[in-house]
Amino acid sequence: MNTYHAPHFDPTVDELETLKQLEMGQWVSTPQALKEHLSSRLYERGYLAKNSTGQLTITESGRALIRRQGN
Repeated sequence: MNTYHAPHFDPTVDELETLKQLEMGQWVSTPQALKEHLSSRLYERGYLAKNSTGQLTITESGRALIRRQGN
């Protein structure tokens, strides 16, 4: 089953904040992300990934998203 992706993605304030935290080297655990209602959209669109220890990490696409939102 394929997941539909709208042609335009507008991240929420919480999603951007999470990406910024990860960009600054802070880690966000999966339980913490779920508690903060982190949207699975960041995973689905490739802005977040999990490393070998299960911690969330920002991808290059996530970094590019932050840069675009800053302009």
